[in-house]
Amino acid sequence: MTGAGGKSFARNGYGRVPEAGEEVLPEAEEQVYYRPLWVEEPATRRRLPDPVRTSAVRAVIIIAVTLIQAMVAFLCTLAGSWLAFPMVLSSVASTVVATWGALDVWVTRQVWNQRNGVVSEPSSTARALRRERRKARRQERTAERTKERIRRRGGHAGQLSHS
Repeated sequence: MTGAGGKSFARNGYGRVPEAGEEVLPEAEEQVYYRPLWVEEPATRRRLPDPVRTSAVRAVIIIAVTLIQAMVAFLCTLAGSWLAFPMVLSSVASTVVATWGALDVWVTRQVWNQRNGVVSEPSSTARALRRERRKARRQERTAERTKERIRRRGGHAGQLSHS
């Protein structure tokens, strides 16, 4: 490229023109670091199952429409419009439907968990109790084996050899 006064210059990889006395690197020697647009991170929670997600989307749409209806009913009431009464009635009906939609998400989630299983995360107290029971059973088995070993040997205390 040619600048004012006939001097030639080259743009560097960052789109700026080098200053006077600054060395211009050829394209091959230039080190340009391209940062990725996003970095993949593991999800903190698992994705919702399809039926649950479908009912959740349905519920959100119904609730949004209900809120819009309620706002229109309120504004029509303030304006004294004839549309106020029908809008209030439809808002009441929509509130019932929105409640049903929210309950539908909850019920669908419960049913999905029952049918397909859910990862069990017992409380720390339940885990501790189970650990204690396992330890007691282990000790009982060890004591049982020791008694069995003594009985097999004939119960001779102080015997140094098997002969």
